[in-house]
Amino acid sequence: MKAETNSEEKRGEFLVAIVQRPLDLSYARDKHWYRIPVESADRLLGKQWPPKWIGFYQTKAFGSEAYSVRHYSHVEGNTIVSRRELFPDEPENEKAERKYYKLKLGELKSLDYPIHSRRFRRIVFIPTTWSKFENASEINDLYAESPLEDKLWAAMKRQQISAERQELVSIGAKNYILDFAIYCEKGNLGVETDGDWYHNASERVKADKRRDNDLHANGWQTLRFTTDEIREQLETYCVGKITETIDSLGGLSEEGKFMPRRFGGEYGYQPSLFDARADYYADTAAELDEDEVWNLGDDV
Repeated sequence: MKAETNSEEKRGEFLVAIVQRPLDLSYARDKHWYRIPVESADRLLGKQWPPKWIGFYQTKAFGSEAYSVRHYSHVEGNTIVSRRELFPDEPENEKAERKYYKLKLGELKSLDYPIHSRRFRRIVFIPTTWSKFENASEINDLYAESPLEDKLWAAMKRQQISAERQELVSIGAKNYILDFAIYCEKGNLGVETDGDWYHNASERVKADKRRDNDLHANGWQTLRFTTDEIREQLETYCVGKITETIDSLGGLSEEGKFMPRRFGGEYGYQPSLFDARADYYADTAAELDEDEVWNLGDDV
């Protein structure tokens, strides 16, 4: 791909969104529009709406092309319409007056190399930038949450630590978004990049403690790193502590591996999923219907 935006990039200028069915992708390709419920866009995207570009994350219905971004388009405008206006031939039902943003699209373009999800994950939206989209080799490269996260992510990739960014973990009625989720043989590891001002606020400290307790009771360990630790001790402390914890949890649990991958010196080099793109899909991955899928993403 050739960059088509200027250097003043802004998170949300490029939006990766789901397409649940091949029919929906055909609307983007042939009729040049895509729909997003107004309520969901306002709640989950807020001021980052509308995007200049949109990429399409294909779900299970796409078979061997599932769990990947293969197509994108320029957004040329948007209007608010009812479902009845979008689908005039659809039988009348309680959804007929539901409001949608109807994005007017340009030509649907295809990527030379699809952006795959290694764990076939379920997403709703990923607000990102053109350069992140242009350079992504897998879904986790798309996230544009903070410079601290990007710095830690780059360091983990250098060490071939498989992780999922902005992973939704549901515990009972609560949903938590983890900065990084690392799946291990004997438990899971959540890694948080704690911006000093935000996480030092007294109410946030209490909320983080409750969150960590909930996760711990359900098989998760949590590591938290401060701004200074990530800036000044990234390799020596942060990455070292992550690999040490992974080893204590039995090593990374990865698809297609004969044995868990560990990092201690005695284990030697073990290829990871970063060494090759995943070109297969999971038949058993969970699917949500159209009404449910937009309700993911609350961190309470």
